[in-house]
Amino acid sequence: MVRILGINGSPRKYGNTFKLLKIALEFAKKEGAEVRLVNLYDYDIRPCLGCLCDEQTACRYPCVIEDDMRELYDLILKSDGLIIATPVYWFSPSGVVKTFIDRLTVFENMIYIDGYSWAEGKVAGIIAVGNDSGVIQVISTLYATLVSMGFAIPPWALAYFNKQGDVLKDINVVMDAANVGRVVTIMAKAIKDVRRWYDSTISNDELKRVITRVKEEAERNKLKQTPEREQLISLAITLKGTQKGGFNKS
Repeated sequence: MVRILGINGSPRKYGNTFKLLKIALEFAKKEGAEVRLVNLYDYDIRPCLGCLCDEQTACRYPCVIEDDMRELYDLILKSDGLIIATPVYWFSPSGVVKTFIDRLTVFENMIYIDGYSWAEGKVAGIIAVGNDSGVIQVISTLYATLVSMGFAIPPWALAYFNKQGDVLKDINVVMDAANVGRVVTIMAKAIKDVRRWYDSTISNDELKRVITRVKEEAERNKLKQTPEREQLISLAITLKGTQKGGFNKS
């Protein structure tokens, strides 16, 4: 069995963010997952202190900050996947979600201590809710951040609602949220036994050999393409010289 942890980043435990997260978790459960939902606003989560800016290995698990994030760390480590649901506040996730994400750096930074990120092998899905623009921007930001930490994100692991009103009346968005729970669980099952993705043990000699081969091939391609490229650039310059600007009104 896999464990899926739902992260509610909204202060409203009755709003659209909460509703879509609950739907996702219901369908994760249907796929056989053990699920749990936590409301971030119930926890005392203090801002990241940026320890790694002074010393790279100073940022590590457990974080030096003694707050409720330590309880959440334990829940995350015991989980196989996360579904993070957030409202959109000024084109960004809610402040508590941003702080939560910042504090996950202790897992990613273990790559400098243990040789791998402790987020590796965990799956993530995203739900964003706002009554205006910004949902895709929030999802894109969270996707890029979580992947950079080592989380795996499956296809269709996103749902969003950017309208006013009750989201439960929009069957298409409800369907998307249901599939977030489904695909996160399916991928968590599929990769549960894969413990290492980013390989920090690749030797410098091997990397140098590959660099040499790539450099040689790039140089060969350059020799072949240079005449064609020079001709193209020359044509572009010629065309630029014949243009006077403005529109032809004839």
